[in-house]
Amino acid sequence: MTMPLDLYALCVDARDPARLAGFWAGMLGHQPVDDPYDGVVIGGGSGFRMRFRPEQAPKTAANLMHFDLTSTSVEDQERTVATALALGGRHLDIGQGDVDHVVLGDPEGNEFDVIEPGNGFLAGCGFVGALAGDGSQAVGYFWARALGWPLVWDENEETAIQSPAGGPKITWGGPPLEPRHGRNRWSYDLVASDQGETRRLIALGATHLADGPGWVRLADPDGNDFRILTAL
Repeated sequence: MTMPLDLYALCVDARDPARLAGFWAGMLGHQPVDDPYDGVVIGGGSGFRMRFRPEQAPKTAANLMHFDLTSTSVEDQERTVATALALGGRHLDIGQGDVDHVVLGDPEGNEFDVIEPGNGFLAGCGFVGALAGDGSQAVGYFWARALGWPLVWDENEETAIQSPAGGPKITWGGPPLEPRHGRNRWSYDLVASDQGETRRLIALGATHLADGPGWVRLADPDGNDFRILTAL
């Protein structure tokens, strides 16, 4: 069934969109192409399309969402880490302590994890196992209804959704929530097939923020901004 609202892209603010697109294209096995809307875009299919848009403001705080990349073996995990470092990534210490996953940053410091093999929660999700985020139970419910994706996890105020077609999960870790530091550097671009989708999302708990050329900007119940594109 075609949903009236499609998660078109995960948008990433980048001081150097071409370089950052090249890093993630190398990590995910895609070719970057010019984006007819703004920036550079890679990916699609069963994973996340990524749009890199120019933003000169520096990154000053940890992102509220990040990728969890999966591994089939310890050697596979080591290969992914080595690939990231060769492409310009680096190890990060965010206070994770002694853990089995590896915390890395891309060339602009965007955090991501390379998960150890045998993680049952991410089994069958693909190389990008999850887009893991800080967020409340309420925001997990909001996005499940907004996208029409079923909840695949709902325990102890932690939630996760997944497209009916499979692929990566989107997860929210529940309280305590991290403080917001202005607009998120990672956010969603959605495409609506029905002009009433903006009103529907507001009825679900979204807040209208602004209108621009070809887009409407909203915020979800946790205050995370996103756009509905009216022209690509």
